[in-house]
Amino acid sequence: MKTISILVPCYNEAKSLALLFDELNRVISQMDMYNWEVLFVNDGSRDNTMEVIRDLRRKDSRVSYVDLSRNFGKENAMLAGFDYAKGDAVIIMDADLQHPPAVIPDMIQKWEEGYDDVYAQRKARGKESWLRKKLTKLYYKMLQGSSRMDVLPNVGDFRLLDRKCVDALCQMRESGRYTKGMYCFIGFRKIGVEFETQDRVAGESSMSYRKLANLALEGITSYTTAPLRWATFIGIVVSVTAFVYMLFVLIKALLYGDPVAGYPTLLVIILFLGGIQLFTIGIIGEYLGKVFVEAKNRPVYFVREYNEK
Repeated sequence: MKTISILVPCYNEAKSLALLFDELNRVISQMDMYNWEVLFVNDGSRDNTMEVIRDLRRKDSRVSYVDLSRNFGKENAMLAGFDYAKGDAVIIMDADLQHPPAVIPDMIQKWEEGYDDVYAQRKARGKESWLRKKLTKLYYKMLQGSSRMDVLPNVGDFRLLDRKCVDALCQMRESGRYTKGMYCFIGFRKIGVEFETQDRVAGESSMSYRKLANLALEGITSYTTAPLRWATFIGIVVSVTAFVYMLFVLIKALLYGDPVAGYPTLLVIILFLGGIQLFTIGIIGEYLGKVFVEAKNRPVYFVREYNEK
């Protein structure tokens, strides 16, 4: 009998976990042809998330948990889940019920048909603000244009992964993780199923615009080296422009003389070139910082507690 693990990263989700497990139980109880594992990864929650998980574990032996030593971030929490999940397939979903468990049977059907990566694609982005939707669309457009691999829009971490995909992801141990890019990198047979994003059942999203901006920067610099090429291109354009302007100034001086006036132009050029240089150094610094972090080769996460079955 095949085993399916449901991986749920948790950060301050105490109010929603019982509701989530009730919904999951309704779905998986109707699919008794599989063994089930519901694996919660507590990512350093500051509320009583861990106590709720332990209570669920006492009531149902299908529940497992990994308690991380601190908050390492969702990407690293998912890697911990991949390392500890026992299933022949792993379904990743959020704890806030924005990912409806009712989609799980459709995912499993596609998996049984031979697909290795069954991703859930949003029909709409729910109650996100207009600005957030536009910025998200712009981000995916930039990422798609800067990479040779397909980046799937409106697709997050809600997906089913065959064991071979999970093993492949476990081999990729970098600290600066961008799992959405890794899903594309590992390949394998993929197919999508559509779903309607639900409202959060409790709490508020921890993803502020600042965190989203950091995630976008992490995604671009982890997934592609295109920004370095952009910096090179900008440098070439600026150099050519400066050379043309130099010829213009030289010819003008030869034909009409060179009055003392020109300080504003000189100041603008200096500030412009200085800004371009700082921008380029910043891009290089982002990549150099990643090299610095990866060179340490530190563990991606530490586990405080794991329930042994």
